[in-house]
Amino acid sequence: MRLSKHFTLEELTHSETATRLDIDNTPNESVIDNLKFLAEKLEDVRVLLHSPMLVSSGYRSLPLNNHLGSKGTSAHTVGLAVDFISPSFGTPKEIVQAIVDSDIEYDQVILEFDRWVHLAFSKDKPRKQALIINRKGVTLFT
Repeated sequence: MRLSKHFTLEELTHSETATRLDIDNTPNESVIDNLKFLAEKLEDVRVLLHSPMLVSSGYRSLPLNNHLGSKGTSAHTVGLAVDFISPSFGTPKEIVQAIVDSDIEYDQVILEFDRWVHLAFSKDKPRKQALIINRKGVTLFT
């Protein structure tokens, strides 16, 4: 199912971990609505980067999210976040910097372990919070 010009439901819900462990990662209608919203926002990011985005994680059911050790309050669990890279644009740090410097109304962007970007959106008032997570903990992205 196509959610936007460049993003599909399958792409934003696929999980090798869920498949391997037989964890149901099927979104409900509310989550699908959020994923449509997310996909449209990701189109803006794709335009900003002038490059495709390789999504490694999108929607995560609560059992999958818990298995991965993520917070239960994660935007992934409601279909409003993705983890991705865009090698043809640049490094994850360069991607985060581009998003921070743009007019994209993100809720949260996180440079995670210098290896990927976590990007979340909100339907309400976005916080525009930019962070770094690494072995030392959590700091502001500056």
